[in-house]
Amino acid sequence: MFRYASRLLSIYPAPTPDIVLVESPSALEREIGVVRRHAMRAYDDAHAHVQGWVSKWIGVEHAVENRVKSIISPEESMTPNLLYVGVATLTGSILGRNRLLPTRLLLPPLFLMASADYLLPKTTSNLRAYLGGLEDAYFPAVAEKHEIAKAHAGMTWERVKGATEGAREGVREGARGAVDWVQEATGLKLRETLGWGGRGVVEQVKEVGEGKVEEVVKPVEKKVDEVEKKEDVKRLV
Repeated sequence: MFRYASRLLSIYPAPTPDIVLVESPSALEREIGVVRRHAMRAYDDAHAHVQGWVSKWIGVEHAVENRVKSIISPEESMTPNLLYVGVATLTGSILGRNRLLPTRLLLPPLFLMASADYLLPKTTSNLRAYLGGLEDAYFPAVAEKHEIAKAHAGMTWERVKGATEGAREGVREGARGAVDWVQEATGLKLRETLGWGGRGVVEQVKEVGEGKVEEVVKPVEKKVDEVEKKEDVKRLV
């Protein structure tokens, strides 16, 4: 009796069971996911690589900017002077257009260096020092040859200066001898007239050799003309 009653259905309704959805992607979806993950990884790597190159380029720009600021002198105006340097270089190329090939090749850089050294001396000096440092760092053999060439050029310049000094001394001696000869021949006191008596003949002759030869020759010529006129008057009398 009891067993039969236990098999009877309950008078209460049975609870609704929960429905659980289990994700089970298909094979195509799994392949798409793999490709997508590879693409995202490749994109991230490329972005990092490009960002690294951009950072390096920005660093190079800053380095170049700082270097240019260190080379350009703030005391010199670049706007008109650079234009003048370009015009001078173009003038050199125009002058050497119908000449020999070495002249055509040498005139523009010569005009460029000369005009830059004249119009922008400090900037040119800074640029020359910077290029010299690069040459010493990366091309020591070329730098050594340049030093040898500079030494030879300095020796040549000293020889030219010595020859010029010799020529000046010759002019001074000639001027002094001419004044002495005219003074002895005419009896005129040319040294006192020219103001050579107070400071010494040597210093005055140096001034003559430096550009005052004409100032000496003209009074001498005038005195000689006066003496000749007086002699002519005496002869007529």
